[in-house]
Amino acid sequence: MAATAVRHLRAAGSPTAVEPLPRPVLRAVREDERPPVDPAEFRRVLGHFASGVTIVTALDADGPAGFACQSFASLSLDPPLVAFMVARTSTTWPRIADAGTFCVNILGADQGELCRSFAVSGADKFAGVDWTPAPTTGSPLLPGSPAWLDCAITAVHTGGDHLIVVGRVDALGATETGDPLLFHRGRFGRFSA
Repeated sequence: MAATAVRHLRAAGSPTAVEPLPRPVLRAVREDERPPVDPAEFRRVLGHFASGVTIVTALDADGPAGFACQSFASLSLDPPLVAFMVARTSTTWPRIADAGTFCVNILGADQGELCRSFAVSGADKFAGVDWTPAPTTGSPLLPGSPAWLDCAITAVHTGGDHLIVVGRVDALGATETGDPLLFHRGRFGRFSA
């Protein structure tokens, strides 16, 4: 499965190496045209959409890998599929693609610091983090996560400066307690009814 994902990425012109790559030139307008929307305004407006926060993890030959991800969604019930989006310039993504599997750790309201540590590029994100292998893939299952999904990569699509990764859910679990960690307008928050 990992070889298939890497072949797909190479065919699509996406990065598959671990070293940092330059930001791809992905423009929908010519250099002499005005972009349809200002990037700063685009970010500001989309900041009004509250989302849950996850950490996507995998285990490759070099050990555990992971990154903080708020662009995660359920995709299909039959078959059970989920999707997440990752920047094409991510240095963690090639390791997840190489593994061919991943675990989505859905974060709880008290896991903001854990999320921040996985949002840093180039750091040892697993320093001081105890984890257990997810039951099907062995991907890192993070302690305290109120829910998790253990997945195999089934497809990767290009989406502008990001990749859309689709995974088949092979195992999952959740606790019945705890509030989700939410991200809204650049800050973490809690759900209140």
